[in-house]
Amino acid sequence: MTRHGFSGHAPGRAPRRASGRTLVAGLGNIFLGDDGFGVEAARRLTARRLPPGVEVVDIGVRGVHLAYQLLEGYDTVVLLDATAQGGLPGTVYLIDQADAVVPESVVIDGHRMTPDAVLALLGTLSAGTGAARPRRVVVVGCEPATVEEGIGLSAPVTASLDEAVDVVLRLLAPDPATVTPG
Repeated sequence: MTRHGFSGHAPGRAPRRASGRTLVAGLGNIFLGDDGFGVEAARRLTARRLPPGVEVVDIGVRGVHLAYQLLEGYDTVVLLDATAQGGLPGTVYLIDQADAVVPESVVIDGHRMTPDAVLALLGTLSAGTGAARPRRVVVVGCEPATVEEGIGLSAPVTASLDEAVDVVLRLLAPDPATVTPG
């Protein structure tokens, strides 16, 4: 797994996306504080102009639904999620799943499916249906400050949302150098 922390400075040039359908999925539980990061980032992306072939969805806690949706033939998948990597709260990460070791088996819990669990379930479903997995999966994550019960994001995570949206827009852009922040 390749990780890039972006807090406090602009990320480097993002890789170009391949042609084809792209799914951007906001994951998380809005009732657990910063775990709602992915859902809010997806909401903000829906207000932006996106390239053709890009679909943004609020998956929330429906990880099993996401695994089935991925069988519909996406070339690229961008998962938005709170992800504890040990950085400062609000740090934005770009995690390329190309080198990730996906567990062969997974416990299916419809309310606690991590991106790794979704990918493991996708592997099982792909094998059973003959559907192709996405060529590329990346996670744009944010270091949470709290995932305790409560609605609303912490100040550092709220402050990171524009940066996370900009990272996604660079990933989706045919020419990432043309994306303007904001």
